[in-house]
Amino acid sequence: MSSSLYGGASGRRITVRDLASAKERGEKWPMLTAYDAMTARVFDEAGIPVLLVGDSAAMVVYGYDSTLPVTVDELLPLTAAVVRGSSRALVVADLPFGSYQSSPAQALESAARFMKEAGAHAVKLEGGRRVLPQVESLVAAGVPVMAHLGLTPQSVNTFGGYRVQGRGQAGDELLADAKALQEAGAFAVVLECVPAELAERVTTSITVPTVGIGAGAGTDAQVLVWQDLMGLTPRPAKFVRTYSDLAGEMDRAVRAFAAEVATGAFPTPEHSYS
Repeated sequence: MSSSLYGGASGRRITVRDLASAKERGEKWPMLTAYDAMTARVFDEAGIPVLLVGDSAAMVVYGYDSTLPVTVDELLPLTAAVVRGSSRALVVADLPFGSYQSSPAQALESAARFMKEAGAHAVKLEGGRRVLPQVESLVAAGVPVMAHLGLTPQSVNTFGGYRVQGRGQAGDELLADAKALQEAGAFAVVLECVPAELAERVTTSITVPTVGIGAGAGTDAQVLVWQDLMGLTPRPAKFVRTYSDLAGEMDRAVRAFAAEVATGAFPTPEHSYS
């Protein structure tokens, strides 16, 4: 494989060691969500090194108002599809709310299902020092763990909404959480909706990669929900930059198809069998 993490040559799956090596040489890399085989194939062929089957599927796939309702059983088939649709990317599965919080044993049971039934290569969970027993248990059992700090959507009701986290003294607590998670064995830390200065401070203070989303440019990697990136989300967050108007393209295509069906212009003999 090419030493470049993003867009390198195929041949094997990206591993957590590759991510660590990228940090050592100062290479920044992109990460995207994926929930089905076809988009996973597109992103994989584009060279995206890490695909996250996020619990954001609760909203963008299943139509819930938050990430809280989605279950392990709902995310398992999506994860399996992303694994089947990709050949190079490291596929990370989100552990949904209620699937790991109660105990390390519950966390291991949930993670084992994602790895055995869906073929995930790693899992992600939210929280700082309160989930250290879960992280330690998973890592000891051979499960690579990506941590998630800052705005952790599964705790949205505790936060009182989707608000920036880590300002003031809370920033020191977040940094302590990141160091503790690294010590527990997490191979990367997602930093969501935290001040850019804090994210950069965390990034330079720990040896594992940081993945930013609404955390400024100082992290080792950046992640977005692909529907946000493509312009499908009606009201994207401040940190989202849209790179395409896929919603507009889909609207135009659907209207063109419908108009031709209504007038009898489609299908033509070219699209019919004799």
